Amino acid sequence: MNLQDKKIAVLLSGGVDSSVVLYQLASQGLQPDCFYIKIGPEEEEEWDCSSEEDLEMATSVAHKYGCRLEVIDCHREYWDQVTRYTMDKVRAGLTPNPDVMCNRLIKFGAFDQKRGHDYDLIATGHYARTEEEEIVNSKSSNSKLTWLCTSPDPVKDQTDFLAQIYDWQLRKALFPIGHMMKDEVRQIAEREHLAPAHRRDSQGICFLGKINYNDYIRRYLGEQPGDVIELETGKRIGEHRGLWFHTIGQRKGLGFGGGPWFVVKKDVHLNILYVSHGYDPQTAYKQDFKMRDFHALTLPLEECLTFACKETAEPEGQSAAKVTFKIRHTSDYFRATIEPLPDGEYIVHSEQPIHGVAPGQFCVVYDAQHHRCFGSGEITL
Repeated sequence: MNLQDKKIAVLLSGGVDSSVVLYQLASQGLQPDCFYIKIGPEEEEEWDCSSEEDLEMATSVAHKYGCRLEVIDCHREYWDQVTRYTMDKVRAGLTPNPDVMCNRLIKFGAFDQKRGHDYDLIATGHYARTEEEEIVNSKSSNSKLTWLCTSPDPVKDQTDFLAQIYDWQLRKALFPIGHMMKDEVRQIAEREHLAPAHRRDSQGICFLGKINYNDYIRRYLGEQPGDVIELETGKRIGEHRGLWFHTIGQRKGLGFGGGPWFVVKKDVHLNILYVSHGYDPQTAYKQDFKMRDFHALTLPLEECLTFACKETAEPEGQSAAKVTFKIRHTSDYFRATIEPLPDGEYIVHSEQPIHGVAPGQFCVVYDAQHHRCFGSGEITL
């Protein structure tokens, strides 16, 4: 893609990845406009938020390359949209992913409404790539398809966090470091003496820095104690402080003696947390599960499955399509086939049992080589 005639906005977070993004563009003779999206807690909040340091770092990097930096306040949009989504899901006993919705609703959503609409491309520090494919015999003015593709760094790949963005957002997205390994990005930052070169990667929620996920949930939902029951025996083994603090498949942090214990089920109506005893009990695994509300990035899933059949030389037919998928942010991809159902849902038939499949998680679907990302749907059981 020729970037010289494009108007580019760079989202600087204050971290090493987005800083190297600006370096990459500046080294091509470009001088994009830079933006820092502010979504941290209100000033009266007592949470330990790193937003002030983030802004200082972003300002330093923008100044180094002679680019202006503008702060865009998306605080209200984040708390109204992403937080509401998260709390509604956890209150219902589900396992949501606020970072996924932050990309769709804030980075490529609210920002575009406020300032991004003035730009051809929005550059971020995501570890992902895009590929364009010509549409044969297209009668449309848009004769190309844009695919979201994985990064060569399997540990840092972030396509799972981007699998809910809209097609128009994907077409505007630019990932200048998506073809690189994390170590390479660090080396560039050190060589170019970028201020965030030695900053640790954020382990918090999206833009929220050091905020702990359970503290984030407790701030809005409080605590709601209930019984913890052993699934196999019906024996009460303790008390939980709220179902929303636990996820299916969880082992660490339960605090019950005689373990290990695994979370295997939630009863939202009775406020009961069911656990199973032992090392990787079978109750903690699933091989077949449903997903609903599939969000397609480039083409409808049915067309992607037909494409997948051709790629793997399988007999044509959607239920025979070989794909790969992941249900959480790891480097692990699992092989499966996907069966469409009449009601618009799908059944994922994994080739192996998967640990910790939880309702509300996103199942992110890729081609057989886990190169192109088709999109994602919400897991139901």
